[in-house]
Amino acid sequence: MQKVLIFLGIAIILAGVFWPWLSKIPLGRLPGDIIIDRLGLKVFIPITSMLLVSGLISLIMWLFRK
Repeated sequence: MQKVLIFLGIAIILAGVFWPWLSKIPLGRLPGDIIIDRLGLKVFIPITSMLLVSGLISLIMWLFRK
């Protein structure tokens, strides 16, 4: 558990340091992400972005288990 917490802390620090470049990644604006923008209502459903992030996290976890 200690290793996981240390890894998450380092990942959060790195994300903060590299945020100017990470914010340019088009996550949330990919084809398949649903945006409903009506008068007084805005709904955002990032289906494609979440599938991509989930696959990436699964791949990283699979690599760390080996």
